[in-house]
Amino acid sequence: MSGSSQSSPRSPSLRVVETVANAEGVDPTELEPPLYDAVDPNAIDDLFAATTAPNASRNGQLTFRYRGYDVTVRADGTVSLE
Repeated sequence: MSGSSQSSPRSPSLRVVETVANAEGVDPTELEPPLYDAVDPNAIDDLFAATTAPNASRNGQLTFRYRGYDVTVRADGTVSLE
């Protein structure tokens, strides 16, 4: 199964929760276990936070398991599930 969420002003960790909830057809508040049981949401947000260096941008991706999905968060703000 795959899905994706485009970049938005919402934090990367919130986009992960919304993408998984959407794939499962449930409200994000209904997800059990909560995301923080699988990975530190603040670490995800910090990893992809905007840089303050002039002309610099973040790149890369992070993949982890959550609720049976391989969740990939990319520096461009996309979240995908496999």
